[in-house]
Amino acid sequence: MTFFVTGTDTDCGKTLISSALLTAAKGETLGFKPIASGCATTENGLRNSDALALMAASTIKLPYEDINPFAFEPAIAPHIAAAEKGVELLPNRIAAQLKMAEYVGADFCVIEGAGGWRLPLGQGHFLSEVVQSMQLPVILVVGMKLGCLNHALLTAEAIKADGLNIIGWVANQVDPEMANQAENLAFLKENITAPLIGYVPYLAAPSAEKAAEYLDLSVLG
Repeated sequence: MTFFVTGTDTDCGKTLISSALLTAAKGETLGFKPIASGCATTENGLRNSDALALMAASTIKLPYEDINPFAFEPAIAPHIAAAEKGVELLPNRIAAQLKMAEYVGADFCVIEGAGGWRLPLGQGHFLSEVVQSMQLPVILVVGMKLGCLNHALLTAEAIKADGLNIIGWVANQVDPEMANQAENLAFLKENITAPLIGYVPYLAAPSAEKAAEYLDLSVLG
């Protein structure tokens, strides 16, 4: 089964939760980060910390370029970084790269988005079009902090308006001092019509293994 992981914003913890999902899953697992900006220059080429984390959490080992085919050095919006390099981020090209999960026999695959749901690709295209074309079930990561209620509901509405299904969501505590955390979580439970995969509390030393302890993948069916 392949899932697309999106979030309420850039710093909601998509990579931590995606890695935790891979860690908690059974069978052969594989994580993709198709588009990443803010990559480091290494002797092996551009490398993104999010993509490397997904690779570490996956049981299926593929070359870096297969996991993160579109990598850009500047930490700016990917479509701007791509335009500066003369690269076209076309939905069909991205979707073609992600079909690899079927060929390598992954039992559980996550594709981590970049930014939020409506990430621009340039030329009027958005990353959400790739998810639509592949008809992937979506896992929503809500970064628990001030403002998350609005961001979560708007994201959920946009996903459903695109004809896609939120199969589950994760509440990830990114602000350790968030006021009225319990009340905010209760509101989200009432208003997101999808099962809660888990609430991950603020982790001073976050790791995929630790976060996985708070997830219940059985709700994914």
